[in-house]
Order: sequence, then structure tokens, then C-alpha cells
Amino acid sequence: MRSHPERIIERTIEALTCVGTKPEVCPTRAAGDATRLAQRAIAGGADLILAFGGDGTINEVANGMIPSRVPLGVLPGGTANVLAMELGLGSRTQRAAQRLNSFVERRIAVGRFSSNGLERYFLMMGGVGLDATIVAKVNPAWKNKAGKLAYWAAGVGELFHSVGQCDVRVNGRSTRCGFALAARVRNYGGDLQIAGGASLLNDEFELVTFQGSNPLRYALYFLSLAPRQVQNMPGVQTVHARRIELRGSAHVQLDGEYMGDAPASLEIVPDALTLLMPGKYR
Repeated sequence: MRSHPERIIERTIEALTCVGTKPEVCPTRAAGDATRLAQRAIAGGADLILAFGGDGTINEVANGMIPSRVPLGVLPGGTANVLAMELGLGSRTQRAAQRLNSFVERRIAVGRFSSNGLERYFLMMGGVGLDATIVAKVNPAWKNKAGKLAYWAAGVGELFHSVGQCDVRVNGRSTRCGFALAARVRNYGGDLQIAGGASLLNDEFELVTFQGSNPLRYALYFLSLAPRQVQNMPGVQTVHARRIELRGSAHVQLDGEYMGDAPASLEIVPDALTLLMPGKYR
């Protein structure tokens, strides 16, 4: 690993403060734009790509970069900013850009979702069942206005419905659950934690499954997130895996964006992406 050239980061700070010569800025206007822009930048010889936006935008950029060795730097600009929080960048864009000076390049593994011929990479998490159902029901306009509150509002609505079940198969064993999280990061929603042992530097998922169909049980699960006790609750299981099979019918979200339905698989792709990270990140 090595420190990234300071001149590149300085150009970024100048762009954010509207001083001096700006690097090329490529705004997105529709879904898929960030992937195409990243592919075009790499083809044009870019030596660094910075993604300014939420986790969904960062996901799109990464899908346009894998498996190139061009480094990716992230700047918070979305609702939860899970990856930025995981890396210790915080939620203030200019301060995050200044912190990038001290970051180093590291090759990391990513997750890959596969279903009926469709494939997509993800950096942070794949959620199956209840949380993906909530993501699917969030109103985009309300999300833009209310931020994280839109997710909590959608979640409250699910308290009046029995939680659907799916089968999650790992290492030849199946678990029936209403929510499963295949995590690569500790953060969930930007300020909560489910997978306390997950790390971007591990070539595996930390898979946390939640059993039961009673919605009140899930209310208790989520109330235990703040004190970081959820993995100690009855009905919650944690395993580590490199490949996960999803069977039955259940919604799936990747990095906070609705992806589709099971059946599907999630698997680790090692040595997939170069990410600017704190040197002390473990």
C-alpha cells in the first residue's frame, strides 16, 4: 500500500472550494450514469476516480471500475453514507476531502450478486428479506426530503405484517429467516452496527441472520442495534462465508439500493477494487 499523490487530492479540494483549476467533474442524471462515466474515465487514462454521493452512487461507480487498478476515493453526499462512515470520513464533504491526503491505496474484495443471468458487484452489504422490503417501499421523493426518516417510516409500516421467510444456505447448511445481512462493513445505516466483526480487508462476508416471522420480534431486534447487542439476542446467528445461496422468494438490496428477488447467490470476489482507505483501518 502507498500514499496517494497529494497533488491529486489538492485538485479535489480546490474543486470543492471553487478555487483554482478543477479536475474533470462528471455529474450523473439517471441510474447507470455513474457506471458509464467511471468506465469512460478509466478508458481515458484516469489515475484516480472520486465518487461524491450516497452509497448507491458509489456502488454504481465501483461497478464501472472493477477489476481495474485505478483507485477509488469516496466523498459523502447521500442519505446514510455508510462507506464514508466506515472509513472515518464523517459526513462533511470538504473535511472528508482533506482527510483523503493521509489515505492509502488498498486492494479489497467485493461481493457479487447473481440471479438469472444478472450480475452486480457490491462493496458494503447485501440485505435479504425485511430490510430489502423496506428499501423497496421507500418513496424516493420522501427520501430526498426526510433522509433516514423515510426508511424508519417504511419500517414502521411493516410492523403490521407478518415477516416473510427465505432460506439462506451456507456451507451446506440452511437457515430459515426473515432477514439476513451479508456484510463487508460494520456500519448499518451510517450510525448503527449489526456485523461488528466485518471488515473490508477480509475476503469473506459476516452473515447475520434473524429468525422469526412476528414483526414485534424484529422491533426488538432493531431496538438492540443502538447498544450493539443484537448479535447476542436469541434467534440471531452469525457465521462467516465466502458464498451464500438464497432460496425461496425474498427481496434483495445491495448497498442500500433495491436489486430484485431471490433465488440468487452472493459470493466474494477477491482482489477486485483499489480503495483509498485510512492506513490504520483494520
